[in-house]
Amino acid sequence: MHREPEASLVGEEYEVEVGPVAHGGHCIARTEEGQVLFVRHALPGERVVVRVTEGETGARFLRADAVRVLDASKDRVEAPCPFSGPGRCGGCDWQHAAPGAQRRLKAEVITEQLHRLAGLTPEQAGWDGTVEPAPGDKVGRGEVPAWRTRVQYAVDEQGRPGLRRHRSHEVEPVDHCLIAAPGVTELGIEKREWPQIETVEAIAATGSSDRQVVLTPRPGGRLPIVELDRPVSVLRAAESRGRDRVRLVHRVHGRPFVRERAAGRTWRVGEGGFWQVHPKAADLLVEAVMQGLMPRKGHTALDLYCGVGLFAGALAERVGETGAVLGIESSKRAVEDARHNLQDFDRVRIEHGKVEQVLPRTGITEADLIVLDPPRAGAGKETATRLAGMGPRRIAYVACDPAALARDLTYFAAAGYVPRRMRAFDLFPVTHHVECVMILEPRREDG
Repeated sequence: MHREPEASLVGEEYEVEVGPVAHGGHCIARTEEGQVLFVRHALPGERVVVRVTEGETGARFLRADAVRVLDASKDRVEAPCPFSGPGRCGGCDWQHAAPGAQRRLKAEVITEQLHRLAGLTPEQAGWDGTVEPAPGDKVGRGEVPAWRTRVQYAVDEQGRPGLRRHRSHEVEPVDHCLIAAPGVTELGIEKREWPQIETVEAIAATGSSDRQVVLTPRPGGRLPIVELDRPVSVLRAAESRGRDRVRLVHRVHGRPFVRERAAGRTWRVGEGGFWQVHPKAADLLVEAVMQGLMPRKGHTALDLYCGVGLFAGALAERVGETGAVLGIESSKRAVEDARHNLQDFDRVRIEHGKVEQVLPRTGITEADLIVLDPPRAGAGKETATRLAGMGPRRIAYVACDPAALARDLTYFAAAGYVPRRMRAFDLFPVTHHVECVMILEPRREDG
């Protein structure tokens, strides 16, 4: 049976009442006909005119931007960044919300995800319902903290650096990113042109003077001579065509790594590898995980998705010579860095590979403590069930996505592990992202 294509509604405008915040940096509204709208640049309770950016008649929902505010929320502020707004830079979701309101919106999203996906109230999750700002991030109304120590700039056809527009490959050229940390801004990436380059990633290490620029040339493009405003290491990135599409990074000039300072130690992070982008994040997360796990001398511990060994190092210091720590990480370069970073601990072992594949091969069937910091998709049922089966005293789950956390909580609950305490941190101000640390314990016989 031939089906007529649905008519595009892109560009259509509707006057709507804005409903609650939703996961992903937008709010929910409905047209008069009842069609759901995911609206950016709006706040709950406002009356706005929205313009559809994606969708057609008959679709389950439409995406839209608020282009005129008819009745503003008391939490609305003028976006301080000149590149923020409908159709422009897609990097910051909440520039138009006061700082306190941003954290309340994130708390509402966490609450909704816990309830909808895990059937938990904040109280049942051991959470006081607040999202904590990082030290130093309490700014005034309409101000933005400069926190991001790693910024990946896209480059347009004219060689101008910028940032991607929302859900688009189009580049919004910028001459200054407000959330970029001072160490990134001082490199002067935004002041020059980058011909034949696709992306420029700028990295400013915390606690050291190390600066790094990772350049990805366009197909067939050549690297420019890089002369920036500060001493900097330069790396060239390419993308392999293998099944996992692993990014390959090669040193061009300077060190192939940066030195990050956190948790009382210096950490080598090689060739554009993962590290928390907020300068206070590593210390805050280690503190929350260690307070929740309460490691003791002689404990055995697992650090899963361990990166360059941040949590493994903190655990190793606390379990002592009579304890043991196993870390598992899928990035080969991160494993090399973790082994280098933790070489002074005899009873720390770092294994390379995917957690779900490596953990069964280790033969380890028991552990006192487990910390896992999985990718945005979460750990999944198989891994959660296996970890619970090892009988740990406590599990610390570090989550960058409350939806993935809530889904995984149902798998842990089915295997007998329930929340004891949770903390939420605003480590990505003016964006919709939030970091949570959940501590799980075995369900007691009394419920």
